[in-house]
Amino acid sequence: MNTTFLFIGAGRMAESMIKGLQSAKGQNLSIIAANQGNKERLQYLFSKYAVETTTDWLHQVKESSVIVLAMPPEAHEAVLEKLSTVVDGQLVVSVAAGIGLRRLENPLPPGTPVAWVMPNTAAEAGESISLYTYADTLNENQIHLLELLLNSIGSSEYCTEEQIHKMTAVTGSAPAFLYEFASALIHAAAGYGISEAQARKLVSQMIYGSAVMLQSGVSPIDLRNAVTTPGGATAAGLDILNQADFVKLIENAIKATNEKAAELGGKQENNED
Repeated sequence: MNTTFLFIGAGRMAESMIKGLQSAKGQNLSIIAANQGNKERLQYLFSKYAVETTTDWLHQVKESSVIVLAMPPEAHEAVLEKLSTVVDGQLVVSVAAGIGLRRLENPLPPGTPVAWVMPNTAAEAGESISLYTYADTLNENQIHLLELLLNSIGSSEYCTEEQIHKMTAVTGSAPAFLYEFASALIHAAAGYGISEAQARKLVSQMIYGSAVMLQSGVSPIDLRNAVTTPGGATAAGLDILNQADFVKLIENAIKATNEKAAELGGKQENNED
């Protein structure tokens, strides 16, 4: 039996998932990409991935197995209101920050299977670490389709809804913090007489190698200590970071990110269990 994924929203995350699902075409998958009227974007997706495209997604819901809401949090309310008039047991998945299961369930018919996925930008390279959760209304096949979607962009970790709300900043937004750090390193390296291209190569490989070391299971503190000789050059650099209270700075950035995600997602802290 053919399975159709309908993407409402045709931005970069939708494209990453569409690209990933292409490799599962042998499983009788069909893909439809929709948005509210950016025909150039839809034409791009049609040309590159040979997927069906539409600006009238309401008429595609009936034939779809999975509806992926790949739009900003603030666009969900209007889309869910429209979706509630046509959805009939299909799996509805949001990939927007701060949404949560309740905000998906409340406007939709009772018992509608819903899931919330929080991927990150590495989905473009098939290397996302996606956090996900889902309602107990999903059947076995829908869980399989959700896992297929997750696997199409990298690895994933099941979490509670509340854990995703709190971890969004760490897995979803922190890549931007890392890229800011990388940009500063590239700028500093270029200031010592090497080209920007060389600086990018050096910094990107350093980050990649460091990530591989982290994945080996050794704690980041032990890895840091292995690089740092007491009274040495690395220690001098770490002293500057410590003087600026680097750890507290990161904690504050994470807190601010989570607070903004909750605001955008319409999450009321005092209504959470």
